Amino acid sequence: MTFLDGAALALFFVCWLGYGPLLGLIGRKSGSLNDDMLHVRRIWMQAMTRREMRLVDSQLMGHSINSASFFASTNLLLIAAVAGILFGGESRLQGFAAVGAEDVPLRMLEGKLALVLICLARGFLDFIWALRQLNYTLALIGAAPEDERENAAFGEAAANLINPALASFSQGVRGYYFALAAAAWLFGPLWLGAGVFSAFALLLWRQEASPAARAIRAARRLLE
Repeated sequence: MTFLDGAALALFFVCWLGYGPLLGLIGRKSGSLNDDMLHVRRIWMQAMTRREMRLVDSQLMGHSINSASFFASTNLLLIAAVAGILFGGESRLQGFAAVGAEDVPLRMLEGKLALVLICLARGFLDFIWALRQLNYTLALIGAAPEDERENAAFGEAAANLINPALASFSQGVRGYYFALAAAAWLFGPLWLGAGVFSAFALLLWRQEASPAARAIRAARRLLE
């Protein structure tokens, strides 16, 4: 591994592992899309407990569950494809290297593919955990009490379940961005550095300055 490879790999791990804490810090100071959605979903769960018919809430939850299932299934297919090359023997690695990857020793190529596989595997686990929590939330919606005195406390409990669930879903989606950045390493360390910077900048822009972020921020102010 060259110095450039090491530097680009260090940048990758700093950005990948540091994005979550940085986003939390930004959310506490100036707000972010994810932070705004925490409040929107909390208000949703409070409103859910006051509705006599909760069919709409169940349908919305079903949509979230279907989305998480789709991403988890897609992620599993990608894991199988990368693992098939990585563990398919020297002939598969050589065949893969021949289609345009940087000319490096096979051990180095294995390390690059392993990084992509790690990103995808972590994302898959995030999607699975999101699915579990979303199903738990669906059960809470079905069990919401009729007594108005318990509505506020029950809505808070439901919000404390759905928010981590969809945070896990967001983290799983984020894994695709960094898996693409990791795949850029196949073409060289400069490509990895550029991929990490691009993924990190795009994620931050979508959280802070995208039209969706501005719209949700405005909606949060109206709801509060």
